[in-house]
Amino acid sequence: MTLVYVALGANLEQPVQQLNQAVAALTKIADLGEITVSSFYSSTPMGDISQPDYINAVARFQTQLAPIALLDALQNIEQQQGRVRKAHWGPRTLDLDLLLYGQQMIDQPRLQVPHYGMKQRSFVLVPLAEIAEDLILPCGQALASLLTIEMHQSLHKISSKELISPL
Repeated sequence: MTLVYVALGANLEQPVQQLNQAVAALTKIADLGEITVSSFYSSTPMGDISQPDYINAVARFQTQLAPIALLDALQNIEQQQGRVRKAHWGPRTLDLDLLLYGQQMIDQPRLQVPHYGMKQRSFVLVPLAEIAEDLILPCGQALASLLTIEMHQSLHKISSKELISPL
């Protein structure tokens, strides 16, 4: 089994509900059905496209799926939840990114692990650190060394009360 980390993001069609459905789907592909999920955070979208803020989280679980099989499973979950790939950094019902696959470094046409942009993205690093505070990345760098005060300040942690209410 391999310990994996997956980033979740959504900003269309009830994003909190989209993330909750994605967590349920991830639980089905996690070995033993065990999964750890960070808090949900809202973040400003990347790029120049006008769109609603995102809701983001990170999940951790064990899997026996090979990296490409896991990628296929993640993309299947996205499609089942209405993901349509139109614009780079555009709005979406669900985005699932494989951040880490154990300590492996993977560079294939369909998959780069560690995820190519994770070191610069507060909406990935902050929730990742919440569930894996002492994580050492495959390159040997401590996750904690990448975090800045600005990254924490750029996100809004969603409270339990906000999770119940539609955004």
